[in-house]
Amino acid sequence: MGDLGFYFEMGWHHIIALDALDHLLFVLALSAIYLIGNWKQVLVLVTAFTIGHSLTLALSVYDIIRVNDKWVEFLIPCTIIVTALFNFLLKDYEPRSLRLNYFLALFFGLVHGLGFANAIRFMMSSNESSLGWSLFGFNIGLEAGQVVVVLGILLLGYLVVNKAGLKRKWWVWSLSLVAFAKALQMTVERVPALTV
Repeated sequence: MGDLGFYFEMGWHHIIALDALDHLLFVLALSAIYLIGNWKQVLVLVTAFTIGHSLTLALSVYDIIRVNDKWVEFLIPCTIIVTALFNFLLKDYEPRSLRLNYFLALFFGLVHGLGFANAIRFMMSSNESSLGWSLFGFNIGLEAGQVVVVLGILLLGYLVVNKAGLKRKWWVWSLSLVAFAKALQMTVERVPALTV
């Protein structure tokens, strides 16, 4: 059971730490289109991301799938770019217009899960007896970290949109532009060398 706390903390830092900027930017782009009144929708969205993330993490830890690290590190900022572009293309922020966001979260969660899989695979596989608890602890920590980040974004959005009066569209576009610009820089830096 001691492993549970260790992996919870690891999952928490996977999202909260500054060296997890790509994951923070993805959560920022994903939640930019929501306001505090949409908190239930955002929790479902974050959980969809965690499910995708958990699935590929588990498959990788059990050595069912392996993907080259360089391609994973390249694809992660690509998911941020696509999510930010989706935000720019939205005509309104009604629930029916945002349904695609749940699929983006789930699908892109699969990619992000691979980003940490290679680093954690060795640590988890060395203790096969508690592998299930380790994965569970990591995913709960990951979910908790994402919820804290999203609540921060929603509260900031409440202050900027509801209290300061900035148009929602400009708030969404501002957050999306920040995520897009940084992710584009990461993508250029991480383009894998093509070898024959």
